[in-house]
Amino acid sequence: MSLAGKVAIVTGAARGIGWATAAQLASDGARVVLCDIRAPEGRDMRDGAFEMQGQSALFVQADVGDRSQVENLFRRVDEVFGRVDIVVNNAGINVRKPLIELEVPDVEQVWAVCLWGTFHCAQLGARRMVAQGEGGSIVMISSVHASRAFPNSTAYNGAKAAINQMTRTWAAELATHGIRVNSIEPGWTDTPGERRYYSEDEIREKGKKLPLGRLGRPEEIAGAVSYLVSDRGAYITGSVLRIDGGILLPEPH
Repeated sequence: MSLAGKVAIVTGAARGIGWATAAQLASDGARVVLCDIRAPEGRDMRDGAFEMQGQSALFVQADVGDRSQVENLFRRVDEVFGRVDIVVNNAGINVRKPLIELEVPDVEQVWAVCLWGTFHCAQLGARRMVAQGEGGSIVMISSVHASRAFPNSTAYNGAKAAINQMTRTWAAELATHGIRVNSIEPGWTDTPGERRYYSEDEIREKGKKLPLGRLGRPEEIAGAVSYLVSDRGAYITGSVLRIDGGILLPEPH
């Protein structure tokens, strides 16, 4: 699935699904721009050029919830690569509290990254793709939280459901420009963020209770992104692809 000559922006790319996606797209031949509020763990790449999987890459430190920082991100991409062909909106954050305990800043923080960050990056990316006149692809990393109301995740559940609806809206608007827009709904995936809530033993034991007997791997989500943005996914737009190991299936009787 060659992406040679393409430039891909991946947000939330310092670790987990974002890092795996950036590595996969670079392996496919794309020049990758990694964006995150933190530098990739163990790597000093602040606002710098480097190589990933033998391809030219760029790391830009930015908070996607801040419009001015996203504008700077796209300026840097213009300066270094001169185009944008793929945007992967992966950046996300969750605050897990019951509704009655949530503070307004908790919700604002989640929506700033998950909702506004997705909007900012998709809009600025789409504007460049339209101006280039060569089509493009935008992928949102949504969540099964968009489909099931998991307790104690009010802001996150709402944001992910909104992302799926924005995906369909933007797909309808941008189809005439040859720009495809899709979402992926990961289930419980083995990422560093899960360690905020569970120990290694808990993750292993809870994973055994899932239909496929384990958590998902970031590389499995990355492979789906690769498919959607490549020529193999050329007839897919406005879709939501669930990669959840069966977590939303009914329990067997």
